[in-house]
Amino acid sequence: MERNLKNVLVIAFGFLLLFTAYGGLQNLQSSLNDEEGLGVATLSVVYGALILSSMFLPPILIKKFGCKWTITASMCCYIAFSLGNFYASWYTLIPTSIILGLGGAPLWSAKCTYLTISGNVYAQKAGKLGKDVVNQYFGIFFLIFQSSGVWGNLISSLVFQQEPTKGEIPEEQLMHCGASDCFISNTSTNSTKRPTNELIYTLLGIYTGSGILAVLLVAVFLEQIPNDQLESTDEKEKASFWTNFLATFRHLKDKRQCLLIPLTMYSGFEQGFLSGDYTKSYVTCALGIQYVGYVMICFSATNSISSMLFGKLSQYTGRIALFVLGAIIHFSCIISLLLWKPHPSQMPVFFIFPALWGMADAVLQTQTNAIYGVLFVKNKEAAFANYRLWESLGFVIAFGYSTFLCVDVKLYIVLAVLILSMVTYGIVEYLERGKPSETIAEKKQSQREEKFIQTKM
Repeated sequence: MERNLKNVLVIAFGFLLLFTAYGGLQNLQSSLNDEEGLGVATLSVVYGALILSSMFLPPILIKKFGCKWTITASMCCYIAFSLGNFYASWYTLIPTSIILGLGGAPLWSAKCTYLTISGNVYAQKAGKLGKDVVNQYFGIFFLIFQSSGVWGNLISSLVFQQEPTKGEIPEEQLMHCGASDCFISNTSTNSTKRPTNELIYTLLGIYTGSGILAVLLVAVFLEQIPNDQLESTDEKEKASFWTNFLATFRHLKDKRQCLLIPLTMYSGFEQGFLSGDYTKSYVTCALGIQYVGYVMICFSATNSISSMLFGKLSQYTGRIALFVLGAIIHFSCIISLLLWKPHPSQMPVFFIFPALWGMADAVLQTQTNAIYGVLFVKNKEAAFANYRLWESLGFVIAFGYSTFLCVDVKLYIVLAVLILSMVTYGIVEYLERGKPSETIAEKKQSQREEKFIQTKM
């Protein structure tokens, strides 16, 4: 096997193992650690630390330790979070959440740097275009990595199903599920709400083992990038780090960027609601925690398929039509969630909502990335730095207020941000109306570059 391709596969399967654990654990935080809002507080801290990490750590760590050992060390930060869940308390989860957040940005930056350099090196040897090879490497990576959302959630559901359900959920508790959840249902009589410690430790053991395998895979089999190749990249980063850092905030002088902030933050709000509130107040409350994994598999699968579909469909419909479609789907879901009274007899409905939510989220992810790439061609780095900043801030706020507000209030907030984001997005499209359209070549180039610049934790 060609060496560079082997390294791409090592990174891809390493990330698959790591995020199989973290993704499944993230979706369970609000249900497993619901006492005093510990679970959602930890997620808020994770994304807060990620914001700080992305501003300073990646270029420093990559320059000092290289891509391989930066990836390895950052993966250990994720394992620390899994270990913190064995004895879940404010004294264990908050510090490990900070560690995870600080390791998140260097992990993704080192991965992007490694794949980009490897692709360009191979392209030079093979006489191919560097951007084409890099694009191929990123495609292979995400093809393997994206399935982590399925495996992590499947493992959690299979483990928690080992505990038999002890009777039906009382109607009195069901009255306080869904939008009616206002901290009353926390005194739960639902025997399925929290599994036994033995099952929880079994799941955490599997997740921790998966993370350790990821670290060993990368540490043993991933080849280090030669210093001369890395130094050429580091010199560029060193020369432009502070320039790019300041450019992130200078970019806010562009009124189009300011108008896109609500849309970017909405991405954090809506994802935060699904993983933090829907899983706890609808699924766990009415069905039991063992169904959380299955429900989130439905979201992940629909999101992945829709992302590919809408990416191709946008060539024919344009982004405005897709944004309108996504807004209508989310608007309809939010109104329905406000009115719906979850009940175990309505099993299919619990899966329909995350499926529709994933479809609309796919529109947001693909088209928001696309509009950033199209509008800010000359300032892509600063623009996508703003994207990561404001989306992460949306996560921080959504998880932060989750402990203090009733579910119906959270839904109204998400609805208000959705409406505001569509209004400000509409203004951006109005300002762009009449400007010369980009050429097909420029559009394809923008789409390629978006894949290299935009990554998610």
